[in-house]
Amino acid sequence: MQEKPLFARNKILEHFYSPKNCGEITNPDGVGTSKLEEHGIAHRFTIKVENGIIADIKFQTAGCISSIASASVITELAKGKELGEAQSITPEEVSKALGGLPEEKMHCARLAVRTLAKAIEDYKKRR
Repeated sequence: MQEKPLFARNKILEHFYSPKNCGEITNPDGVGTSKLEEHGIAHRFTIKVENGIIADIKFQTAGCISSIASASVITELAKGKELGEAQSITPEEVSKALGGLPEEKMHCARLAVRTLAKAIEDYKKRR
């Protein structure tokens, strides 16, 4: 069975055209930034933590459709989760939540996961 082209996937386009949790938290509890210069992608995640739970998360990104969609969907997956649970989100879970990313775009999901982990680690360092 032939795989649908990337731009035919509704979830990816939904998160690209209407990204969730886009922006920046004022006075965040944790900040994570990551870049993949070879792909022209940069992420910045800010988190607010209450009682060990990610109460709010926002992202800013520069990159392709898949990178914006990956950043958007990981914020939805992480919001409301305990820090350890959020930190264990995998690139495969991000891809699945988007209806499947092709292998050549999995670096977008991996970068979103890495940036979330950096924001959580920054929160832990600040405590």
